Amino acid sequence: MKNKIQNSFLLLFVFTSQLFWSQENKNSFLIANKNEVATIYIDQNADPLVVWAVNELATDIQEITGQKPKIIPSKKAPNEKGIYIGQIDENRFKNYKKEKKGLSGSWEKFSISAEKNNLYIIGSDVRGTVYGIFETAERLGVSPWKWWADVHNIKKEKLVLSLPAGGITENPSVQFRGIFLNDEDWGLQPWAAKTFEKETGDIGPKTYEKIFQLLLRLKANTIWPAMHDSTKAFFKIEGNKEMAQKYHILLGTSHAEPMLRNNVDEWKKETMGAFNYFTNSENINKYWQDRLNEVRDSKAEAVFTLGIRGVHDSQMEGAKNTDEAKNMIEKIIVKQREMLASTFKKPITSIPQVMIPYKEVLELYNKGLKVPEDVTLMWTDDNYGYIRRISDEKEQKRIGGGGIYYHLSYWGRPHDYLWLSSMQPGLIWSEMSKAYDNGDQKMWIVNVGDIKPAEYDLEFFMDLAWDINSIKPDGINEHLTTWAAREFNDAVANDVSNVMSEYYRLAMLRKPEFMGWSQTEPTTQIKPSEFTADEAKRRIQLYDQLVEKVNRLSQSIPEERKDAWFQLVVYPVKGAAYINHKFLYWKLSLESKNEEEKKKFENLSKEGFQKIEELTQYYNTEMSNGKWNNMMSRTPRKLPVFDPIKYDIAPKIEESKTTPTELIAIQAKDFTANQGAKNYQWKSIEGFGYSNAAITLFPLKSSYFETEKPSVTYTFETEKTGEYEIEVRFIPTHANNSDHQATVSFDANTSETFKLNSYDRNAAWKANVLRNAAIFTLPVKIEKTGKHTITIEVNQTGIVIDQLAIFPKGQKKYEIPFK
Repeated sequence: MKNKIQNSFLLLFVFTSQLFWSQENKNSFLIANKNEVATIYIDQNADPLVVWAVNELATDIQEITGQKPKIIPSKKAPNEKGIYIGQIDENRFKNYKKEKKGLSGSWEKFSISAEKNNLYIIGSDVRGTVYGIFETAERLGVSPWKWWADVHNIKKEKLVLSLPAGGITENPSVQFRGIFLNDEDWGLQPWAAKTFEKETGDIGPKTYEKIFQLLLRLKANTIWPAMHDSTKAFFKIEGNKEMAQKYHILLGTSHAEPMLRNNVDEWKKETMGAFNYFTNSENINKYWQDRLNEVRDSKAEAVFTLGIRGVHDSQMEGAKNTDEAKNMIEKIIVKQREMLASTFKKPITSIPQVMIPYKEVLELYNKGLKVPEDVTLMWTDDNYGYIRRISDEKEQKRIGGGGIYYHLSYWGRPHDYLWLSSMQPGLIWSEMSKAYDNGDQKMWIVNVGDIKPAEYDLEFFMDLAWDINSIKPDGINEHLTTWAAREFNDAVANDVSNVMSEYYRLAMLRKPEFMGWSQTEPTTQIKPSEFTADEAKRRIQLYDQLVEKVNRLSQSIPEERKDAWFQLVVYPVKGAAYINHKFLYWKLSLESKNEEEKKKFENLSKEGFQKIEELTQYYNTEMSNGKWNNMMSRTPRKLPVFDPIKYDIAPKIEESKTTPTELIAIQAKDFTANQGAKNYQWKSIEGFGYSNAAITLFPLKSSYFETEKPSVTYTFETEKTGEYEIEVRFIPTHANNSDHQATVSFDANTSETFKLNSYDRNAAWKANVLRNAAIFTLPVKIEKTGKHTITIEVNQTGIVIDQLAIFPKGQKKYEIPFK
């Protein structure tokens, strides 16, 4: 999306000339007006994918202006004014030395320029050309989500493409960029099977075609197909791999699916034996070789995942200990690479391969698992958005480079978040930018669950993958605003951006799916909120304000965008608001001693549940005339958090204390002094943390500080002496060696050093990811009133500070006020 959306709303102005080339602005090109529409010229031997994309552009222009451009294939460039689209090595572009110098031989690069009364969209290869076409469409105001979120084109009489001086030339920051369709049981699979692709009864070629079209509009190129047991394996359904080839999409598979195999559906224990390489290597090798032969024969593009795990996201079978597991995986990788080289008759270094140290495999890697230099090491987050490990200086020199597997949706412990997409954009920016700056630039894959309702977060992720510099740490709100302008209209953009920013912030404090204070694997029952009564009331108030703003803004949304508005803004914001109503009003009813008030709160809690049902019913059956029926489940995995509350069973609760009036809250960005080191300086990141502006050290490249350590200092005043506590909230990021440390000092006479990192799936980690905070408390004694200082000193980069609070001992506050 980037800066192109800003330009897209400056595209239309009055032209007195009938020339396609604007005489008023040498960098504008008139696409169409009342009297004419530009003709598109392509090579008569253009790749079918380019032909498809050109027709998509022509259709977009027709939907906007009512006029469809002619598409004329020709052997060589005619002497006619118009739009010339193609690959740089076509004969028609042989005289364009400037473009050829930069494009020829490049990966997925494109150039868009207006000169000599013509518009040129030229790509270095097929995908680069297609990306250039869709970049053009987006700069004309066309949303990549025109089909997937019903962002229908709005009619305009004149359509002008405005370009910066000299045009634009772009190429990807990350080579392989794509999505993992996962946990599809509750949305994508039932929607495809029952609504969109009944003839297949599954996620088949018709569904994948729409997915691949979306990926190209988002400038992505890779798919990890859906792989749960609710879905047939990708290769089992006729037409799936052919559809990937048609759209030039690379095939890959997840950390649990080596060699392009879907073990859940394709490994048959009854006939093949155990998936145990120690005892059944012959059958497993044949199983892998059969898939390689199929890929070779179909000439599909692919990235091959190496190694082995259990059949479905579990540890490998047969190993008695970690050393045995590590040694066997090393042998398996050698065998897999021999199979790849032999099957494809290529040097092994020319075949894209990836090794994904996920969960227990990361432990094996840290204990010395050897991975060949040309294999991409693909690090993962902890399933909640915090990357467990990034490439160190030695790993950054590897030929295969580094990559990231990231989650916007997750099924698992301590709790799923499969219903609404609420990953804070600032968190995505911080973690992915940090990974990129430390060399992890080869492959980014994001787990999007069912695609919907993760539309904005997915586009944000892909914009970073395409151009890491397109979103700055102080430009995250701008990105959200320009997205809102493109999806709805310029008049509501700022207000919509503010609504969504607050939606993400409130979910950062507690995701909607976590509001029952329950967990899963094993599944526990819901409990009353741990928010105090005052906090519950404040949180209800903040959500009510969002609902009120959404209702008011709904009146200003163009009719063509009403369905898009509901699915992109109304459903997530109101869904989050009403699940908060459900649990927070229940909390208030349990605490109330007034029977009339207790009943009122209970009814409001029930109303929250009912409204979620109504919203979901509308989403599935009325919105977009039922197009998305079966896509939205309000009860994914049927966890207790989604059930009606049993109000007749009143759990015992401890009455919450009121918010202490002596509380002093400080946002981390409001430091009064700061100290950098080694050219590192403290800066804030927009849209990150409870404060919406958490701070960290820039640049993001990893570094330790042995002697001179960076610090931030805060001042505050007290009117009373006594025993106090200083609470510091860090974002729960991870260090490669789990050795993040911070020293918190009070008035230069009381200090303590805290080890910040939690470990895989222990109690501290679970608490941290559910609240998105690592909280540490320093007890202090204030012996005099007046001004005091707090200094926080850190031992390395990657540490993120969000908020501080000072309060009387024992009066702990859950949420530090934001406003």
